[in-house]
Amino acid sequence: MPNLNTVLGDEIRRLARKEIKIQTKSLVDAVSRYRSDISALKKQNRDLERRLNQVAKGRAAAAKSVEADDDAPRPRFSPGWVKKHRDKLGLSAADYGALVGVAGLTIYNWEKGTSTPRTKQLMAWSEVRTLGKREAMKKLEEME
Repeated sequence: MPNLNTVLGDEIRRLARKEIKIQTKSLVDAVSRYRSDISALKKQNRDLERRLNQVAKGRAAAAKSVEADDDAPRPRFSPGWVKKHRDKLGLSAADYGALVGVAGLTIYNWEKGTSTPRTKQLMAWSEVRTLGKREAMKKLEEME
């Protein structure tokens, strides 16, 4: 038969643990909220530091143009479209790049999807992608 002191001690410990759990529940919830707030603040801090570095490097105009470019509608880009259009025109990457205003290697990288055009290049490419084979050849001859 269990000793009264043992039973009473076990019950007191059980009730104490239960009370501690109730008391710390609000603290655990607060810690969880604080951690998510800290994570959001760290992300915001990284973004602000990135912008500050751009401005510090003398690219204030570039930082502003990035914000302005986000508002302007951009043509859709797909690496497959570049490859198909270049094949349709029967041009080398160097010739196609000359039409767009970039190097031939850049065209290969666009086709592979390892890089994407900047806004200015994208606008030039969107004009070139409307050309037919004759128009493209004529433009290349004019460039030479």
